[in-house]
Amino acid sequence: MEIFLIRVLQFMLAISILVLLHEGGHFFFAKLFGIRVEKFYLFFDPWFHLFEFKPKKSHTTYGIGWLPLGGYCKISGMIDESFDTEQMKKPAQPWEFRTKPAWQRLLVMVGGVLVNFLLALFIYSMILFHWGDTYIPVRNMTHGMVFNSDAKALGFKDGDILIGTEKGEFKDFNADLYRDLSEARRVDIVRQGKAMSLSLPGDLNMLDMLQKQPSFVRPLIPAEVDSVLPGSAASRMGMRRGDMVVGINGVKVGSWNAFTDEIGRLSDVLAVAKTPADSIKVRRATLVIDRGGRLDTSSVVLSADLKVGFTVKMTSAIYQPVTKRYGFWESFPAGVVYGVDVLKGYVSDMKYVFTADGAKSLGGFGAIGSLFPPTWDWYMFWKMTAFLSIILAFMNILPIPALDGGHVLFLLYEMITRRKPSENFMIRAEYVGFAILILLMLVANLNDILRWLGYM
Repeated sequence: MEIFLIRVLQFMLAISILVLLHEGGHFFFAKLFGIRVEKFYLFFDPWFHLFEFKPKKSHTTYGIGWLPLGGYCKISGMIDESFDTEQMKKPAQPWEFRTKPAWQRLLVMVGGVLVNFLLALFIYSMILFHWGDTYIPVRNMTHGMVFNSDAKALGFKDGDILIGTEKGEFKDFNADLYRDLSEARRVDIVRQGKAMSLSLPGDLNMLDMLQKQPSFVRPLIPAEVDSVLPGSAASRMGMRRGDMVVGINGVKVGSWNAFTDEIGRLSDVLAVAKTPADSIKVRRATLVIDRGGRLDTSSVVLSADLKVGFTVKMTSAIYQPVTKRYGFWESFPAGVVYGVDVLKGYVSDMKYVFTADGAKSLGGFGAIGSLFPPTWDWYMFWKMTAFLSIILAFMNILPIPALDGGHVLFLLYEMITRRKPSENFMIRAEYVGFAILILLMLVANLNDILRWLGYM
């Protein structure tokens, strides 16, 4: 419960910051051009609100709604999600959005997206200035990687060290590495100390590479015992720090990755066990332990969740991280490069959304919230906030009616053709766009529920 609350608080704080500044972008340009803003709200307020006030001599009511799905800046004389058609029937006034030149209306509409993108670049810059850029260079992962059957069919072997592709050298082990591999025609590796290259098709499905179990490639983690949980199966077997697990149930394992894959297979068998006796039979495991060159074989009954009760060193503990530091002024161009790379990667991955697997991978508020760490970590909080700010900017600029991008599309049409779409057309388009957004939101959050129930 504590982890859930911490994630909810981080998510709510991040969304509040992003929504306030996004709507603030619209607000700024509206005020700059003398357009009245009737309401400025954090979160939506159908039926009632949590807080509201209107300063003296101000045309704007400020408030906080109860529905945390976004926020809004209600601008006079504009067709938006408020669907205030009565106002549009009245004679146009000089302080209204609809009476302003197209270029001013365009700046009002892109204001939110512009603020979100600049905010992301600023946050990334400040992260680099305060914490630096810490990572483990892929070429320094001297134990190499482990590959699934798809990767091995392309010529990879367990223990290969990835170096880079024709696009350049890999930096650290993250989604960019998968993205580069999926688009590469050549990958450079080191195999048993010898540099060599493999040919790749150039059109691998990145979503498949990530989602398959086991995934396309993972850093190889030795199955060396680091610590033993008291009272566990490992403790009953007499496991000690430094022991190497080299086999389970007659299957040789050369890494922690291979060991966990075998545990995963046992989990599949356990899931269909019909009786307690069947369950015990699955849970009874025989492990082979290498103790400094001496092999010991022990049989033990694993826990109900197939936990053995020992830990190994993770990648961050095996290899020495590298930290690149930035001065205050240096951090800004570095932050811009970092943010643009994040945006390019996100845009590149959008093609998968229009596939069946991509639609299943869509996530709603639960999926987004789970991206935040289980403990309050300011580094991860700001990194996630910057990432969400870029997503919010990109999604809002899509040419979908009811989003900023839909309004921008119609404004560009007006500026090019010198013809303004009719108000009836704009109202119908807003309804269509709103329906599309509701549908996408329902699909994304339904996916969250199905994943939580174990159906996806």
